[in-house]
Amino acid sequence: MDDVIKHEERALWPAVWKGFRRKCPNCGSGPILKSYLKVRDTCTVCREDLSHHRADDGPAYLTILIVGHIMAPFIHIGFTAFRPEPLIFATVLSIGAVGLSLYLLPRLKGAIVAFQWARLMHGFGNKA
Repeated sequence: MDDVIKHEERALWPAVWKGFRRKCPNCGSGPILKSYLKVRDTCTVCREDLSHHRADDGPAYLTILIVGHIMAPFIHIGFTAFRPEPLIFATVLSIGAVGLSLYLLPRLKGAIVAFQWARLMHGFGNKA
């Protein structure tokens, strides 16, 4: 039992909420992203190492899932209730889907990085 490394408990939902707001999961005040989707190597405020993240395609999958579930009822209601012209309908839905995707993608990336940080995944728990 002496070889087991004990790690501090990190609260999951506060960290995920901080990540969703695009803030450092540790301090909650430093920005987690340095451009639209590029995660900083370290927090500018508390110096927490964020380079261990492995978000990969997770934010894109979650964005597609959420946007699809939000837009599907609008497609159904809009088509059955209003019967708009197809080109206008496609344009409005496309603008809505693209806008919502661009809003959610960096926030979901921050949330996934914060989730990995809180669960000590991919080396976040190592004290080197």
